[in-house]
Amino acid sequence: MFYKRILQFLIVYFFGLLCLFIFKYALDLSDYVIPSPLEVIDKTQKNFFKFSKDSADTLLVAIMGHILSIMLATIVAIIVKTTKNIGAFIRVAAYNIQAYPIVAVAPIIFILLGDGLSSRLIIASMICYFPLLLSFIGILTQPIDSIEHFYNITGKMTWSLQVKIRLFENMSKLVTVIAGSSTLAMVGTIVAEFIAADAGIGYGIRVALYQSDLAKILVALFIIGIYNCFYLLILESSGALIERKLGGGK
Repeated sequence: MFYKRILQFLIVYFFGLLCLFIFKYALDLSDYVIPSPLEVIDKTQKNFFKFSKDSADTLLVAIMGHILSIMLATIVAIIVKTTKNIGAFIRVAAYNIQAYPIVAVAPIIFILLGDGLSSRLIIASMICYFPLLLSFIGILTQPIDSIEHFYNITGKMTWSLQVKIRLFENMSKLVTVIAGSSTLAMVGTIVAEFIAADAGIGYGIRVALYQSDLAKILVALFIIGIYNCFYLLILESSGALIERKLGGGK
């Protein structure tokens, strides 16, 4: 599965690269505007190890932010499900906070917390938190009548049992949502690093942009894609394993 996902990414990446080079030579643009294939290869050889290390740092922060957002979305969704007044207030507050663009909120976070790990972590979790919250609320507020009916008529239904039933019955949807939101965590971390941080691949892209070095940016995008494929594979494989275990090995 990993090789298939990597192959799919390589096809998309190199097709985009080919289109960029066709655009360059069709309009006869200079290497300063769009680098030549030889320059991209040269920058790959010179920066691959450094960018790989920076991307690993970014991925680690993204994973931490992703886990934080999953925990937060789960807690808020349960509160929304179990308490009407407080839940409605929290949901409205979450919607209003999400209305602010991250580029407007990020400077405030950096001013308060500095440009270290905590700021990158919070921004990463903020970006992928909202779609997780919407999905979790949808799952936890959708009754599973075929199963819940028995516990309701016997008086054994509790809010915790109801949450477990709805999570279990929507496990495949949960896996899809969590895996999909991982890319947003990666994007959030890169955005945070690009805005003000002094570490990670986002910072490397910012430096390359200030240097007008598109070749470095293309190399960084390639490595980011490889790392993202790896993380997605881990999430999907873990989700499939959990589904099999919960399903009794079926």
